[in-house]
Amino acid sequence: MRFLNEGSLRKLMFNSIEKEKGGAENVYHTPDLNLERRHFIMKSTIVKFFLALWILSLVLCFLPKPGISADIRLKYASFFPPTHAFALLSDQWCKELEKRTNGRVKVGFFPAGTLVTANQTYDGVVKGIVDIGLSIMSYTPGRMPLSEVIVLPLGYKTGGQATRMANAFYQKFKPKEYDDVKLFYLHAHGPGFFHTKSPVNKIEDLNGLRIKSDANTSKVVMAAGATPTTMPMLETYDALKRGLADGVLLPIETLKGWKFGEVCKYTYVNHGNAYANGFFIAMNKDKWNSLPKDIQQIIDTLNEEWFQKQAKLWTDVDVEGLEFAKNTGQKIVYATPEEETKMRERMKPILDAYVKSMKEKGLPGEEVLKWCQDYLKTAPAN
Repeated sequence: MRFLNEGSLRKLMFNSIEKEKGGAENVYHTPDLNLERRHFIMKSTIVKFFLALWILSLVLCFLPKPGISADIRLKYASFFPPTHAFALLSDQWCKELEKRTNGRVKVGFFPAGTLVTANQTYDGVVKGIVDIGLSIMSYTPGRMPLSEVIVLPLGYKTGGQATRMANAFYQKFKPKEYDDVKLFYLHAHGPGFFHTKSPVNKIEDLNGLRIKSDANTSKVVMAAGATPTTMPMLETYDALKRGLADGVLLPIETLKGWKFGEVCKYTYVNHGNAYANGFFIAMNKDKWNSLPKDIQQIIDTLNEEWFQKQAKLWTDVDVEGLEFAKNTGQKIVYATPEEETKMRERMKPILDAYVKSMKEKGLPGEEVLKWCQDYLKTAPAN
């Protein structure tokens, strides 16, 4: 096929037009190809300009703006099962942080010990295996000595009361045991009671029962006359079902939240042994220091709000747990005042041992214990 250049094309078109000339006016005109070419070039330029502008706008959307950090991704580990109220609350914290930072911070939440186990969480935070971790102080025995006052059987009334005392204790004494992390806040569950597979109507009925406990609560179990058996929370249900344990010493919310009410049909409520396990939520210190100041401020504000939610939720889940227990036929025995006095006497050596142990470590255990006891005398239960 032969291609015509512009000059040949114009000549060919002009000659054909000339042949058509006659008496009538020629209805054709010669096209101005230079003009059309200019129009084409102009249109192409405009299209290219807007295409470049569109591409530039997309690039700018993904570039960090002045003063704004690029994406920050964090890993948050918890041992609570994903459907538990506290796993849901932690997940809400993650989503709220992303919202308040306009997506600059994204937090992946890993419940049920999927990233690190409960007893590995604190070390995992310190070493940077996870950025944020929630776990129980008792799972790292000896690491937070002064804070062990929270776990003592002080006669707590609710989880909200225990949580507020735990944070008031931290704010007043600022124990150095948390210096290797950025502590968000402490919290504590509601009063721990005995939930068993066989009836317990008085203290003596606990004799010989194998009760799930941890390094700190095992002291309460022994003082009450039972036999402590230590195991992770995630293994407790199966242990109860298989007859490897006869009961647990835990807050009443676990009857519903951890489904222990399916295997433990008896609850013995005695505030003489009402301890509260302390929990920490902490962040890797280097990761915290690497965050922009405005992000740190957002997290601090968020933690102040979530601490209040945490305190309220600990009380609420115990109320729900009690309602669940009643509706499922749980037999609940409330100790008489005489039984509570007897149980407090059994617990006294545990308090004395704490004071002695802290003194040996050069820590103000006696002052801390008295302060906590005085706090609970006037602190509201809710």
